[in-house]
Amino acid sequence: MTFNLQFPEEKLPEWSRRYDYTTRVPESTVAEKGKKMKEQGHLTLRQLAQICEWKTTRTQSIVQENTDAFVREVTSACSDSETERFRISVLTLLHGVSWPTASVVLHFGHEDRYPIIDFRALESLGVEEPYSYSFDLWWSYVQACRRLADRNELTMREVDQALWQYSEEEQ
Repeated sequence: MTFNLQFPEEKLPEWSRRYDYTTRVPESTVAEKGKKMKEQGHLTLRQLAQICEWKTTRTQSIVQENTDAFVREVTSACSDSETERFRISVLTLLHGVSWPTASVVLHFGHEDRYPIIDFRALESLGVEEPYSYSFDLWWSYVQACRRLADRNELTMREVDQALWQYSEEEQ
């Protein structure tokens, strides 16, 4: 998979500073839930629901179909795994959690650096929204974002914000 940043790399910090995504759930709450996942080694259903609501309100009733025990077990397995494919894939077992939402859980709740995958970020990298997501697409995207972050001495959050904001304003 080839990713072509649609703007000069040196503009990443500027686009990150312009980031403006507001929802009913503040990003600080999602970051706090991610920190909890790191500390606890899992999420509760309530914590997952808040993360999901930040990403999209459309899945709120579906997320509630999960039991607290199942959420704890799935997110614990994700936290404990050393296998990239398993980390992302296991999260999609949860009702209401697709690849983009699973990537939010990893972005905020895992020690390793993960970007949030969605149509806006992909657009900023010259990729049309896929009909369906796959591990190969996701993993290529993760690696591309890690390279951008490393080359530009940015956090993964800054890269993620820049990609989202550019698409929001320019595409």
